Amino acid sequence: MKAVIVDKNEAGEITSSLRDADESILDNGGDVLIETAYAGLNYKDGLVLNGGGGLVREFPRIAGIEMSGRVLSSADSRYQPGDEVLVTGWRFGETWHGGFAEKVNVKADFLVKLPAGLSLKQAMVLGSPGISAMFALESLEHMGLSPEKGTVLVTGAAGGVGSCAVALLNACGYEVAAVTGRIETSGAFLQNLGATQLVPREELAEAIARPLESERWAGCIDNVGGEMLARVIGQIAYGGSVAAIGNAGGLKVPANVIPFLLRGVNILGIDSVHQPYERRVKCWQRLAEQFPLEKLEAICQDATLEEIIPLSEQILRGQVQGRVVVSF
Repeated sequence: MKAVIVDKNEAGEITSSLRDADESILDNGGDVLIETAYAGLNYKDGLVLNGGGGLVREFPRIAGIEMSGRVLSSADSRYQPGDEVLVTGWRFGETWHGGFAEKVNVKADFLVKLPAGLSLKQAMVLGSPGISAMFALESLEHMGLSPEKGTVLVTGAAGGVGSCAVALLNACGYEVAAVTGRIETSGAFLQNLGATQLVPREELAEAIARPLESERWAGCIDNVGGEMLARVIGQIAYGGSVAAIGNAGGLKVPANVIPFLLRGVNILGIDSVHQPYERRVKCWQRLAEQFPLEKLEAICQDATLEEIIPLSEQILRGQVQGRVVVSF
């Protein structure tokens, strides 16, 4: 079978290549064999394929953190041949062989059956970014967020999670402010997804002048972290929350405790890797029912196996907006 494989050469350099692989590479303790239909290409894949982040420590490793396809065989009674399924999270493509291969062998606990109302391709256009955005929205709503509370900010809005979050929030009745560093190229794209306000990244990238600023946002889905997250915290309305997903802007958040003490701001960490099965099923079904599926075409960029590696480099350079979906 063909697979995109990450390896380490004798000099210790991490390399990646598309090559033919024997199916025996999949004999890693999985109990469900799946024929891949689609896979998503993400920022994390860009790190893995280009030797960054230290995410892969055993080589060789098939890359790809998510996929959708059909069950070929199963040792678990929950899944039968022909079932349509998807895999996101669970260190897939890091400590486990991933989705950039024509076949995948995983533990049954990694899987979710394809939600009613979604095709295998639609599930991958949404993929990890879509379900992460849904986890974030559900967490924010659990803390009291509702459309009448005010505008919700989305940082890193032109990326995969950000674009899904903008469309999802808009479909659920929220006013959405989208932060992007490329308004001239991404502005129309984000407005088409439902953003009612565009915020230049530079506006939130400035150093924090004071710990509390005007209450601008009822809540936030943050995909950047770092100094931008610290700046946003000081602009959240009383009792509001920030659902923090990504850390592309850095792991250190130079925040002050004042917003937490005087405004009761909450930080909600969103980890889409290890979520309980029941929550994954619930959120995937809600995503299928509430996401505006007609907007998926605007988010999606189609790719082939041969295009994965060069596209991963473009993603790391911030040159790709929306979602990249690989067809098999």
